[in-house]
Amino acid sequence: MKRIIVHCEQEITQMALMEHGQLVEFTIENSQGRQLVGNLYKGRVVNVLPGMQAAFVDIGLKKNAFLYIDDVLHPHLEKQPKVKPSISQLLQAGQEIVVQVMKEPLGGKGARVTTHYSLPGRWLVYMPHADYIGVSKKIELEVERNRLKQIGDQARLPGEGLILRTVAEGESKEAIQSDIQLLRALWIQIEERAGGMSAPAQLHQDLSIIERLVRDMFTPQTERVIIDDLVQKEEIASFLSRVLPDWANRVEIYKGSEPILTHFGVKEQLDRAFEHKVWLRNGGYLVVDYTEALTVIDVNTGKYIGSNTLEDTVYETNMQAAEEIARLLRLRDIGGIILIDFIDMDMERHRQDIWDKLELLMRSDRTKHLILGWTKLGLLEMTRKKVRDHAMNPFTEPCSVCKGTGRINSRL
Repeated sequence: MKRIIVHCEQEITQMALMEHGQLVEFTIENSQGRQLVGNLYKGRVVNVLPGMQAAFVDIGLKKNAFLYIDDVLHPHLEKQPKVKPSISQLLQAGQEIVVQVMKEPLGGKGARVTTHYSLPGRWLVYMPHADYIGVSKKIELEVERNRLKQIGDQARLPGEGLILRTVAEGESKEAIQSDIQLLRALWIQIEERAGGMSAPAQLHQDLSIIERLVRDMFTPQTERVIIDDLVQKEEIASFLSRVLPDWANRVEIYKGSEPILTHFGVKEQLDRAFEHKVWLRNGGYLVVDYTEALTVIDVNTGKYIGSNTLEDTVYETNMQAAEEIARLLRLRDIGGIILIDFIDMDMERHRQDIWDKLELLMRSDRTKHLILGWTKLGLLEMTRKKVRDHAMNPFTEPCSVCKGTGRINSRL
């Protein structure tokens, strides 16, 4: 079963998702700097760069947003031209355009934006101009996939697009149709605001961390939401009573004497999970290193000496490593290219088992990812969508001595 632990301070809200007592996701949001992903803006094109097939758009933030040509073309691939036009044929400097943030500003880069608008609801994602219906790949039963697709097809208007989410499995036709109607009405409001405002201007802000928690993470397997703030507790219960009335009683206030994150073991697990060296149950360990766009994870047997053959020792360590890596990717919110240096195995069957294990465990990850397979050098390569900084970055800062290299010069 799952538990969601929420700690509220004056300016910061921290949320932890626990599965069978193990921490698998952790999110922080500052009330003064809420996440931008999902927000919609009316922006003004500042400059168009044909050589990069991109444009920079002023949406009212410190840095101009980046808009790539693929995010300007029609969201339905079948309706895109076979040969991409120059972006200068689609956009001109000074033009006003509605865009949605799809990636947070990271480092010195501005936000990445798109014109492929999407509004997530409880059961589905509404896309006003996509003109197609999709069903979550995690819904495997073909009969259910066809049922959901038929419901969506009957409820959508010409040109609209829908993606039925995993939680829609088994949900009633009436609930799904209600979700569509609410999101359609929200989009109409956004269009009306855009028509009456000058750029740059914010048109829509995505839900707060508390509301997103209910929308995206509350499932029948969620046993409890435990929170240490009475006002926020009532907010969650109120939100649940509107969208999931039968589950409103699953929210409870924490009354313990010690801090909530300490009481439920969140702080202890966070401290271990964000170490440079992460230990496995059998005495093996992982070493995690970052660059801006690449994360490398090295697997080592460490203290584990095994009991049978070397191949068995390596295989068991790699299997435990696959479990821990799947958890760390979600918990640290690692994005970009990921290379995993598992310990070399002689048997091809074992290599396939590792791939299958990681693929199975990653099905619980709500962030888009792709396991590409083994490289010629024996590394397992995968990608995971990067939309924001790592989960602990708000609590850390670069070392003033090594500047983030992890090494200090002792001889000059």
